[in-house]
Amino acid sequence: MSTVTTTKPSTTAAAPAASPLPGEGRIGLRGNMRHIGALVRRNALQIKQDPESMFDVVFMPIIFTLLFVFVFGGAISGKGNNGEYVNYVVPGLMAMMGMNIAMGVGTGVNDDFKKGVMDRFRSMPIARSSVLIAKIVVELGRMMVAITILLTVGFILGLSIKSSVLDLFLAIGLSAVFGASLMWIFILLGLTLKTAQAVQGMAMIVLMPLQFGSSIFAPPTTMPGWLQSFTDVNPLSNLADAARGLINGTPLGNSVWITLAWSVAITAVTMPIAVRKFRQKT
Repeated sequence: MSTVTTTKPSTTAAAPAASPLPGEGRIGLRGNMRHIGALVRRNALQIKQDPESMFDVVFMPIIFTLLFVFVFGGAISGKGNNGEYVNYVVPGLMAMMGMNIAMGVGTGVNDDFKKGVMDRFRSMPIARSSVLIAKIVVELGRMMVAITILLTVGFILGLSIKSSVLDLFLAIGLSAVFGASLMWIFILLGLTLKTAQAVQGMAMIVLMPLQFGSSIFAPPTTMPGWLQSFTDVNPLSNLADAARGLINGTPLGNSVWITLAWSVAITAVTMPIAVRKFRQKT
């Protein structure tokens, strides 16, 4: 009686190497811009689905303008001279809008990590910086809405452009450039701190001295000497003075160039750190 033996195919053969994911590897500028555009659209659709997220952008400029013009305007410019104070404070409030909206970027990034949204993005073959840049682009759009409402309220209260429309747009653009640089700071805070509440608390600690220790609401000449020294080096003062000079046609000095220098320096330092932190965050 014969037995038939069968041999099984060998399982020790080397498995074929896995092919790279489409788009994996170095992403060119064109691909990066496409990814940013898609992410901007995604973030914009989120705002459309949650219109309440625009409440701060819509109501903050109205409340702050009315509050400072009618509560502090008479005390600073004299009773009945609220019109003069409008031309002083509205350009300063443009600087403040960027900083307050920048704070929301940090809390949003922190919240996205808690929900797992950022983990999904990091698993995709896209540039890591595109995720953060898309958030900044959308927040700049929100900032433009806030500044438009701020200027509208200002015009109703008597704001006058004493230079030209071009200078007005230059003031808006300067505020946007500086606001974008601040967003990188708050993104870094959102990636570093554990909770959105911690980000908001730290942001307020930073915001309050910078905002009220500046020339946004009152001329520095009314402040004590030690506070004037702080105001002189405060980047918000330079931005407020630059926007004020552009809108009112007053001498600019070096305020525009100092603001641009601050913007470049802040971005150059914080952007690479934030992108690296985004890659490494667990």
